[in-house]
Amino acid sequence: MHDAPIQFFNRYTSSIETEQIYGESWLRWIYGTPTGRLALWAVARRAWFSHWYGWRMDQPASRAKIAPFLARYGITPDDFTKRPEEFTSFNDFFYRTLKHGARPVDSAEDSVVFPADGRHLGFQNPAQIAGVFVKGQSFDLPALLGDAALAERYQGGALVFSRLCPVDYHRFHFPLAGVPSEPRLIDGLLESVNPIALRRRLSILWENKRVLTRLETERFGTVLLLEIGATNVGGIVQTYRPSAAVEKGAEKGYFRFGGSSTITFFEPGRVRLAEDLVENSRHCGELYARVGDRMAVAL
Repeated sequence: MHDAPIQFFNRYTSSIETEQIYGESWLRWIYGTPTGRLALWAVARRAWFSHWYGWRMDQPASRAKIAPFLARYGITPDDFTKRPEEFTSFNDFFYRTLKHGARPVDSAEDSVVFPADGRHLGFQNPAQIAGVFVKGQSFDLPALLGDAALAERYQGGALVFSRLCPVDYHRFHFPLAGVPSEPRLIDGLLESVNPIALRRRLSILWENKRVLTRLETERFGTVLLLEIGATNVGGIVQTYRPSAAVEKGAEKGYFRFGGSSTITFFEPGRVRLAEDLVENSRHCGELYARVGDRMAVAL
């Protein structure tokens, strides 16, 4: 199971696709061999390594990586606000903005939308997560949220795990309209959140650096928004203004270079997740969907 290809169901093509993993050979070496795990412990999971790599991706010379990256992963620049040659660095391209209307936001009053482009897992109850990546691994919600009392409030509520690959649009958005709190940093390490890593140790999710925001909404109660850093993520940047009302689909922030993830938490009895999301997650499969598309509706 550890070495199985990463596959997901594409909502738009209604087909199962195999992920082209950026740095796959490096990931399989570092998580699958004794010497790789030693390098992981000594270097790769340390914040300085990711900050150094992120700094490299800020340098003008890194622009040379953009064209080969676009070609290798079949990314078309039609939706970009800049032409590929206008980016000042690879990081500038990585957290690129998109043209207005490139990600339409579901306008139904009772809907919740995906906060990011990516591969998503959705569960009506966090207890269902145990065994998704590796059987026998427990899901530690108090450790993930860094607050036992808060975890108790969301125990039994729905959650959606959204995994962004390096090939994805790397800005994340508000899934609902509301009033967001100040972000709370929960410091930690920076390991990969690719299934290659999570299949071996789910605890990466609550060991990694993460940022938690509370979104107060009229219809859905208090929704928790958690961004999780990962190897080679140079930073989690928040662009919203705390305590100022936001619209559904408004930008919340962006990840600098590297694969990353977000988790959206709901209080019990608030939402019903989209059927294709639940069905694929039930079979341990991720659903590919883009920011602004429907991921849940109000109960």
